[in-house]
Amino acid sequence: MTARTTTWIQHNRIRLALHELQSGDGRPLLLLHGLGESTPDAVPTGLRWPGPVLGLDFTGHGESTVPVGGGYTAEILVADVDAVIARVGSVTIVGRGLGAYIGLLVTGARPELVRGLALTDGPGLVGGGTEPGSAAIVYPETGRTGAPDPFALVELSRDPRPESYVQNFMDFILDGSDLAEPVNIDTALRPPWIEALLGGPGVSRHPLAVALERFAAVP
Repeated sequence: MTARTTTWIQHNRIRLALHELQSGDGRPLLLLHGLGESTPDAVPTGLRWPGPVLGLDFTGHGESTVPVGGGYTAEILVADVDAVIARVGSVTIVGRGLGAYIGLLVTGARPELVRGLALTDGPGLVGGGTEPGSAAIVYPETGRTGAPDPFALVELSRDPRPESYVQNFMDFILDGSDLAEPVNIDTALRPPWIEALLGGPGVSRHPLAVALERFAAVP
């Protein structure tokens, strides 16, 4: 088994940690973790992929930079992933929790470069609902430093996920991808943004292992 190695990607003022969990040839599988989590030390049990397996620590998580003062949105994390794709090229994505939502937005932004997206359960899957919440500013616990950034936990858990916004990105995926079913959903939890995708075109509902086998066969 390959020991985890780390590559650093400078993204504006943020230093992103991109971990290689498994070496190999071909298109990488990119793991996007849940809210408050980080890349695991090894390939998760039961996850099989014939090529490299990579994991990104989002801004404010794991070994990536913790910025000062918060200001987290889903779109900032999408830019994190876009910086990785600019470095490594075409990928298949497994998104867990928050990473599932980020993965959907990234796939909509880069449908020609994300060759299959698998959504799975994990922290941050629900987000802040379909409408903006209270305008009141919520400050995290003071005195805590390091990752995960308390501001990330507060702000990303409140980040709204309108169904129309999600469907727009799904439309971008359908317009730009040549795959018949570029998105696979394997979640027990089904917040409104997931429900907005289920039953629509381009979405399959296979177990993760089956979805990855299908995506691995994609050129």
